[in-house]
Amino acid sequence: MHSSIKNVHEALSLTHYVYFNHISSKCCHWKLSVEYCVIQKHETTIQINLNLFGCFLAVCDVCRHLLKEVSPSTYPYTGILCIRKMMLPEVTCRFCVSVCFVTQKIFSYFFLMKSSYLTNQCIVIFCAQGLSESPDLEFEYSDTDKWAAELSGMCIILSLHRCPGSAFILEYDFSDKNWTELDAAQHRAHAMRLLDGLEVIARERRLKVARAILYMAQGAFAECSSEVEVQYWMRYNIFLLLDVGTFSALVELLSMEIDNSAACSSAVRKPAISLADSTDLRVLLNIMYLMVETIQQDEPADKPEWKIIKETFRAELGSPLFNNEPISVTLFGMVTKFCSGHAPHFPMKKVLLLLWKSILFTLGGFEQLQSIKVHKREELGLPPLPENSIRVIRSMRAASPPASASDLIEQQQKRARREHKALIKQDNLDAFNEKDPYKADDSREDEDDNDDNDNTIEPETFPIERDEVMPPPIPHPPSERVSFPKGLPWAPKVREKDIENFLESSRSKFIGYTLGSDTDTVVGLPRPIHESIRTLKQHKYISIAEIQVTKEEEFQKTPLSGGEEELEMCATELLYQGILPSLPQYMIALLKILLAAAPTSKAKTDSINILADVLPEEMPTTVLQSMKLGVDVNRHKEIIVKAISAILLLLLKHFKLNHVYQFEYMAQHLVFANCIPLILKFFNQNIMSYITAKNSISVLDFPHCVVHELPELTAESLEAGDNNQFCWRNLFSCINLLRILNKLTKWKHSRTMMLVVFKSAPILKRALKVKQAMMQLYVLKLLKVQTKYLGRQWRKSNMKTMSAIYQKVRHRLNDDWAYGNDLDARPWDFQAEECALRANIERFNSRRYDKSHSNPDFLPVDNCLQSVLGQRVDLPEDFQMNYDLWLEREVFSKPISWEELLQ
Repeated sequence: MHSSIKNVHEALSLTHYVYFNHISSKCCHWKLSVEYCVIQKHETTIQINLNLFGCFLAVCDVCRHLLKEVSPSTYPYTGILCIRKMMLPEVTCRFCVSVCFVTQKIFSYFFLMKSSYLTNQCIVIFCAQGLSESPDLEFEYSDTDKWAAELSGMCIILSLHRCPGSAFILEYDFSDKNWTELDAAQHRAHAMRLLDGLEVIARERRLKVARAILYMAQGAFAECSSEVEVQYWMRYNIFLLLDVGTFSALVELLSMEIDNSAACSSAVRKPAISLADSTDLRVLLNIMYLMVETIQQDEPADKPEWKIIKETFRAELGSPLFNNEPISVTLFGMVTKFCSGHAPHFPMKKVLLLLWKSILFTLGGFEQLQSIKVHKREELGLPPLPENSIRVIRSMRAASPPASASDLIEQQQKRARREHKALIKQDNLDAFNEKDPYKADDSREDEDDNDDNDNTIEPETFPIERDEVMPPPIPHPPSERVSFPKGLPWAPKVREKDIENFLESSRSKFIGYTLGSDTDTVVGLPRPIHESIRTLKQHKYISIAEIQVTKEEEFQKTPLSGGEEELEMCATELLYQGILPSLPQYMIALLKILLAAAPTSKAKTDSINILADVLPEEMPTTVLQSMKLGVDVNRHKEIIVKAISAILLLLLKHFKLNHVYQFEYMAQHLVFANCIPLILKFFNQNIMSYITAKNSISVLDFPHCVVHELPELTAESLEAGDNNQFCWRNLFSCINLLRILNKLTKWKHSRTMMLVVFKSAPILKRALKVKQAMMQLYVLKLLKVQTKYLGRQWRKSNMKTMSAIYQKVRHRLNDDWAYGNDLDARPWDFQAEECALRANIERFNSRRYDKSHSNPDFLPVDNCLQSVLGQRVDLPEDFQMNYDLWLEREVFSKPISWEELLQ
């Protein structure tokens, strides 16, 4: 038997050269060499190294689908293809057929001999030489994209391509001169004339005037020769329109269109809704969006009067001046009316974009949130923040995979040596022939069972079976090793509750009694415990939410002596009061639209139609038009996802800063509406393909399309797309959704268990392939909170993820997140936790906003006789008519004992 094995080994040591073509039709040269083959315990393991000369070819989606249990990685310089129980007849991709063809040639010796030592498991490792590490995505997270990109998001590709600029020039001629040649007085006079035209009764006439105002808001682009000139006149014209009061007139027209029952009933009866059904609404929403988006841009060269107009407009937009409610509440009403089916013709993409920009402009973006947070902490007497989170995140680098295949091989070889199960070369067997006496005999069976039961969780580094061979490490230059930064990016934090738990456990252990919430008494505790308590208190962090909860508890306990709450009527408070009565319906409507726009959603007959404002009246008849429409539909859905994710995140962050129970009220209704599984469903896709999608045509973006001559579009140019490394809006949406998921699950153990139940770990791990530091940070946060519930085997197989969590996520002292022995890991009643939170929220809303149903026992009583007698009492009309009779009967006819009355 040994001689036959030796012959097989010699035969397998031959070098084979294989040439094959990939889909890209590029000829690649593979060099195959089998280094060794060792047979032990009647099992065969073969190690094959494939050195690639030329371009690196990743495994395509077809291969991943046909080859079961295939897990390709994207390590720099390295690709790993782990094929278990490989069925060669099922392989159809040319790439895998070629590799498997070579493998089949090598294995043919076993097939011919029909050796009983043949195994059906192998590991194929191929190294791409000379490749550079894939760079980080140069993505800068901010409130919005660039101004030009945000402007083009409002337009429709098909309409932009077929509508020249002259189509917007109406009979409102600007004397004998162009608009750009008139002076400021003439500009104002024409703007006032257009504003008067919005008040005419005739609908067609009103629409023409609205189109003329839209042309003004778009910068009178027919008279401009460059994009910079268009943007200048846009800003000038929009401030002019706002100064003459155009926005208020547009809001009134929008309210009329919302209440137009004839249009709504006509749209409900139509079998198919197209762009023609929402023409008036789209013109109005376009003008309003352009005004809000342009005015919120900060320009250092703005005139002083423009800055005053901007601040006045910000205050008006957030106050209930339009129909006695903020404009955002009106737009929320449009969203719910659309989702209920009463107005299916509403252009939902434009409504959501205007809603997002209105909230962003009135409440403020992430920089404003940070400054408000710093100011509030100063007012409450809290210590300053340990660091600026925005700067820390921007300075972080994305997690890099191992620099070469040898790092991975070394790691797996160490693991194999520790377990004394790996097969090695024959001449080194004597050095490792001892069996680990502390290793259980059934460990192999336990691991196999675990793999069978939990096959949805992918191992981090493709752990090998114990009967497989790992070769000695391949030498590599030191420059390929990863250099880790010194120190951790975040300062650790400790809650008051953590210090109390630590002291309680220490007192119970060393003294035998506890002192409740006393964190100052350390009598009887050892000196090391004193040092630990001092360290914990040095990093103690008191959040604004804790102060707000404490104050609310005091108000609930002492409603009479607690005094009146000083309520600051800021824009966030006004918005919360406006959406409070219908907030659950608003959240459900937003999530319905998000579900319909998600790329993983399947078309259903009962789902809402979000394509009403993108589908043309006449469907395309050529291939080129169909491709344009396809790009437009995908782009339309991506913009909707971007707007909804930004709306939800902004509301959650501003409500949490204003009052934590406002945040909890919104978050709880999001959870009740299945927001957590919806976001996980969104990420259960090829997230790299979504982020690098090219559903845009740069030459058709506004204002490029109106000042340049449009080239002839072909199917090839549409398919090629732009040259951007990634799609900004898609990466922005993914980060926002991850941040929302973090907001919903932070410090909520029942919701954390929802992540575990829905098997979010493999979904989130796939999102780590995106080399963007901010996105990886929030993915690691979500993995950290559920690590203790995923089991020992998952942690053992994902040590690289555990290391990334340690390096990038903030540490909570005394938080053993990597283990399962925390008190919070015990079973508990999930429903009780949510019900207690809901009761606190209802008490808060009732005390603060529901004045009509307040407890009459807690109302103040007027005990002053003069003020009581001086109050005006409205008497009924019949009493006033019969007042003389009442006096005669009740006063004059009855004797009065004045002595008794005075006593």
